[in-house]
Amino acid sequence: MLYLFALLIGMVAGLRAMTAPAVVAWGAWLGWLPLAGTWASFMGHWIAVGIFTILAIVELIADQLPSTPSRKVPQQFGGRIVAGAFAGAVLGAAGGSTIGGLIASAIGAVIGTLGGAEARARLAAAFGKDLPAALVEDAVAIVGGLLIVAAVA
Repeated sequence: MLYLFALLIGMVAGLRAMTAPAVVAWGAWLGWLPLAGTWASFMGHWIAVGIFTILAIVELIADQLPSTPSRKVPQQFGGRIVAGAFAGAVLGAAGGSTIGGLIASAIGAVIGTLGGAEARARLAAAFGKDLPAALVEDAVAIVGGLLIVAAVA
């Protein structure tokens, strides 16, 4: 099950790169993820929670700007894979399989990036504009991420 949750948190990163590490940090801070004694124990510190939360909020705002590049350009795509792999590695650390979590989550980030772009394009076409589709994607990433982290607990 750990690899499935890592794959899913990677998919969240494909939707919103910084949401994945933010929800993992919140899960660690709330005690949902047993990270004490692992390399990832710092994720449960209020500073890590604050930093990742701020980065996630900035990303949510920046995503609404017309100047924001496509998630499929190399820098954006790569950033989503790195953020997803990191979040998956933290989940893996909680379950004793850092490398497995990292790999599964990196794969999930690719799926989430490509699938999320397609889903958002279809939603935007159905709504007739992008903003409602972006807000739906935001909600899916945030709620889905929190549910994934809670399920690992």
